[in-house]
Amino acid sequence: VQLQASGGGLVQAGGSLRLSCEASGSIFYIGRMAWYRQAPGKQRELVASITRDYNTNYADSVKGRFTISRVNARNSVFLQMNSLRSEDTAVYVCKADHYSDPYGNPENYWGKGTQVTVSS
Repeated sequence: VQLQASGGGLVQAGGSLRLSCEASGSIFYIGRMAWYRQAPGKQRELVASITRDYNTNYADSVKGRFTISRVNARNSVFLQMNSLRSEDTAVYVCKADHYSDPYGNPENYWGKGTQVTVSS
C-alpha cells in the first residue's frame, strides 16, 4: 500500500489550502485515516482523523479551522485548512490503517510528507 499526498505550498496567514492523500496498491480495506504534522524542532502531532464511517477527531489547535473528509471508494482523505496561521507551518503526513483480512489487526501506512508554509 502506498500513500501519495499533495496540496501543500506557501500561503499567507489567513489563507487556505487543501491537502489530498490517496492510497493505492493491493488494498483490502482501509479503516481510520489521519493527518499528522511535524514542525521543525517539534514532535509529530495528530491534526485530524476520520473513521470509515466518518467519525472525526481534531486537535484543539485546529478545531473550527480544519476539516477532514474522505471518499472511501477512492481510498482518499482530504484536509481543508482555512484561516491558516504561522504556527500551522509544518510537514503534513497522511496515515492509513490497512486491514489485510477482516479479522486481523491493521497495518499502519504513512505517506511522504507535504510541506505547508504559512507566512505572517
